Amino acid sequence: MEAFSSIVMKPHCLFFLLWLSHLFAHIYGEYHYHEFVVQESPVKRLCKAHNRIFVNGQFPGPTLEVTDGDTLEVKVTNKAIYNVTIHWHGVRQFRTAWADGPEFVTQCPIRPGESYTYRFTVLGQIGTLWWHAHSSWLRATVYGALIIHPKGDYPFKKPDREIPILLGEWWDRNPIDVVRNATQFGAAPDTSDAFTINGQPGDFYNCSSKDTTVFPVKSGETNLLRFINAALNTELFVAIAKHKMTVVGADASYDKPFETSVLMLGPGQTTDVLVTFDKNKGSYYLAAQAYSSAQGVPFDNTTTTAIIDYDTETTKWGKNSKSPAFPKLPAFNDTPTATKFAESFRSLETVKLPQPVNENLFFTVGLGLFNCQPGQKCGGPNGTRFTASINNVSFVLPSNFSILQAHYHRIPGIFTTDFPAVPPVQFDYTAQNVSRSLWQPVPGTKVYKLKYGSVVQVVLQGTSIFAAESHPIHLHGNDFYILGQGFGNFNPNKDTKKFNLVDPPLRNTVTVPVNGWAVIRWVADNPGAWLMHCHLDVHITWGLAMVFSVEDGIGELETLEPPPNDLPLC
Repeated sequence: MEAFSSIVMKPHCLFFLLWLSHLFAHIYGEYHYHEFVVQESPVKRLCKAHNRIFVNGQFPGPTLEVTDGDTLEVKVTNKAIYNVTIHWHGVRQFRTAWADGPEFVTQCPIRPGESYTYRFTVLGQIGTLWWHAHSSWLRATVYGALIIHPKGDYPFKKPDREIPILLGEWWDRNPIDVVRNATQFGAAPDTSDAFTINGQPGDFYNCSSKDTTVFPVKSGETNLLRFINAALNTELFVAIAKHKMTVVGADASYDKPFETSVLMLGPGQTTDVLVTFDKNKGSYYLAAQAYSSAQGVPFDNTTTTAIIDYDTETTKWGKNSKSPAFPKLPAFNDTPTATKFAESFRSLETVKLPQPVNENLFFTVGLGLFNCQPGQKCGGPNGTRFTASINNVSFVLPSNFSILQAHYHRIPGIFTTDFPAVPPVQFDYTAQNVSRSLWQPVPGTKVYKLKYGSVVQVVLQGTSIFAAESHPIHLHGNDFYILGQGFGNFNPNKDTKKFNLVDPPLRNTVTVPVNGWAVIRWVADNPGAWLMHCHLDVHITWGLAMVFSVEDGIGELETLEPPPNDLPLC
């Protein structure tokens, strides 16, 4: 002990150890440990008291901040009455697919009373991502921001402050009861009762104005606002009264800056904007409301607000003060504005696109109806049950094993590898009257196999079966380039000429326009089982999903890590 004490007490040794630790952190990143406790907590919204499932009693949940190259370890303890998993939305999860989180895809759920520790490194991504539950509809209240800072400088002037802004959706009823009731009858679930900004509905809802979220700002400063659409089933327009926003990034990738007065985010998408607060002192509303592209389909037509408050000592405008200025928001069905915004994104630098394409896939995405079977209760149109599909396959989750476990251990009977590369039947996908013979997909647990290193290009073609609408399609474990988007049926002879092959944006969630298409490309360089699905949770509930199974490459760095010892059992 004396020898040890004499060593640790020497200043030059302490200096050397500190220098070594800083060098190690700079090269390899730092380590962050967090604990999430998932459990019911009391909350009051829209005049009513509830018990809802939160993380650590917070709504939204904790914001996690890391630097590119850091490692996260998050122990999740489930003290709720429901199964739960946590998905780290947008994190590439190189070789750590066991930490991705979708229930029965990469893991079995964390049962009540159990725990699981997610371990992964965030590498090569900078900006705003988020985390959320990926089990039933728990993500209605189980979500939070994941901020990834650069090791060096931003490609723009350092903002005076950074503000995460999480857009959510609130039900007066327990969201789990809402989806269970809809699933039981094959019906459409009830629409939400409110939207929220950082957990609060805002001034235009009953019993809500005193708790409206307020963002204090100082005149002349430029802030980085990190928007996250955590809503379950709604794409959202967002605007700030009398202020322009400069978009600088999305889905943890930098983009060429462009100015806009309105944002449109699909569920799952993030957008980073710079705002210079150079207006007269006072209060200004930040507001969000639905973009609903499907004709005749019910939606939540309310408006959530927060307040941008300039240089005031109070945190809320007083009774004698002027009401905050309100922004001009697009109409709920303003597809041209949504399209213009989506088409404005360009990668910050010229992109060296992966090529040649090894896997040229064509996926139809859309809704459908199952005929009612004897003994079933059917609450869909004309006694049917709602469904959804990709390439006419309505995805069914396993119930006793995860797809990744079956993939890793080569266990048969959990899934099949015959997911179709093209639609089994070609038709006029966006016609007004698609034949009723095409409305009923085939249920199945099918995956599409990819060799490690394959260059994959997918045409995502929306259909008008039952109801045409836009679909925010999210791919787990990968980022992809968006080469193009358009309306009508994709025509390779003319539409490929419109592709952006110079600076296409890099995203993890792409909006397939209503009655339209989107084309994405990426390299399958991450072994594992990766879910692709519509991020409208009602649609994934109905089966609008599939899984890519990526084989190992050569050597340890191209091979999926073994499953962790605490991986939950089914």
